[in-house]
Amino acid sequence: MRTRNFHGTPVGAVGLGLMGMSWAYGASERDDDASVALIHEALDLGVTFLDTAQVYGAGHNEELAGRALAGRRDEAVLATKTGLVAEGDGMRRDGRPEHVRASAEQSLRRLRTDVIDLFYLHRVDPAVPLAETWGAMADLVAAGTVRRLGLSEVTVAQAAEAHALHPVAAVQSELSLWTRDALGAEGGHAGGGPDAAGTGGVGDVVAWCAANGAAFVPFSPLGRGFLTGAVTADGLEDGDYRAGNPRFQREAAEQNRRIVEIVQAVAARHGATAAQVAIAWTLAQGDHVIPIPGTKKSRYLHDNAGAAALDLTPDDLAELDAVPAAAGARY
Repeated sequence: MRTRNFHGTPVGAVGLGLMGMSWAYGASERDDDASVALIHEALDLGVTFLDTAQVYGAGHNEELAGRALAGRRDEAVLATKTGLVAEGDGMRRDGRPEHVRASAEQSLRRLRTDVIDLFYLHRVDPAVPLAETWGAMADLVAAGTVRRLGLSEVTVAQAAEAHALHPVAAVQSELSLWTRDALGAEGGHAGGGPDAAGTGGVGDVVAWCAANGAAFVPFSPLGRGFLTGAVTADGLEDGDYRAGNPRFQREAAEQNRRIVEIVQAVAARHGATAAQVAIAWTLAQGDHVIPIPGTKKSRYLHDNAGAAALDLTPDDLAELDAVPAAAGARY
């Protein structure tokens, strides 16, 4: 697989999000043994940028990653996150320094590692100054238990505030052909949105990352599976988060099929799949972009990994940039 440079370490241009192996999507296909085997297969393919979080399955996903990487830890750049806590059927934000420290210790134990390669603040806690949370995370770098720090779902202004205190190595946010907030505008390439001050919204976070030496890590580059054309609301089982997602509701989904049809048309020209085109579009947003599509199935892992070899033409990108805005709210 083609690689991208993550602060001096080559990683597969397409990473792997582990969340669905433990949480949020349909439970019927969850199988820890199969997930461990899939992570091993990913490493063999060169998919070496792995993403988990403390809140995914209330620690289960980190334990799964730790089990899978036993004996192969040096083959992966491993990211996890702090700042969200599972509570009942939902989550709450917790950016208190004492939580950051305690959760890092828990993550190290569950991941069976002495050091976390990339430690994200999963969400900024509005009740705690960002400087306090980020300072506690920076202390972990100084202590040697974390190598680099990242932020998730932040504005340009928040990224700049944190970066002034300690380098931001990566920003992880949703980015796909139907979610373009991180580009600063609906549609278009990085750099086409508002300026880096972030006024008027999130700002062009992708461009900010490029300008400040940070990786940009898109999650859900496949629109939670919708952009592949293989996932519909009717086919979702009980307990699948997407069943209640506004974009998967019948009326919105019918409108959003137009996006899928354009992706499929581009894919047909290349002899590729819709998934590969959707992921390749995120890769085309900059050499610092490392998407992390998630899957529990080997055939989808291979499909997603194949996007790294797909070179979209300027005409392809122009057509994809012009797809209609998604119908329905993101959450």
